[in-house]
Amino acid sequence: MKLPHKHYKNDDKIDFLLEEEKASDISKAFRHLGDPKRLQIFWLLCHRKECVINIAAIMGMSSPAISHHLKILKTAGLISSKREGKEMFYKANDNKLSEFMFNVILDTKNL
Repeated sequence: MKLPHKHYKNDDKIDFLLEEEKASDISKAFRHLGDPKRLQIFWLLCHRKECVINIAAIMGMSSPAISHHLKILKTAGLISSKREGKEMFYKANDNKLSEFMFNVILDTKNL
């Protein structure tokens, strides 16, 4: 790529730029965690699996509101669900995206 201005020695070599698809995935994850309650729910589920009713009690919210947030987090690939008997339990996914977001929260929560 030929850049209009030469500020660095190897300006023509830009191999550190995020691929568009990766940038889109990361941007979506940040957007999905952009709601403070959703961020708290994700953080909770990074530490333990939990059912909707207990999450609602912990968060001081209604079950339908929690279900709405869980659906968004699940669609984003940040959490998963598993039925155990009559209850559905949610937990953070064991994938690179969830691990990345966990580390972002961990690194910034004490700023």
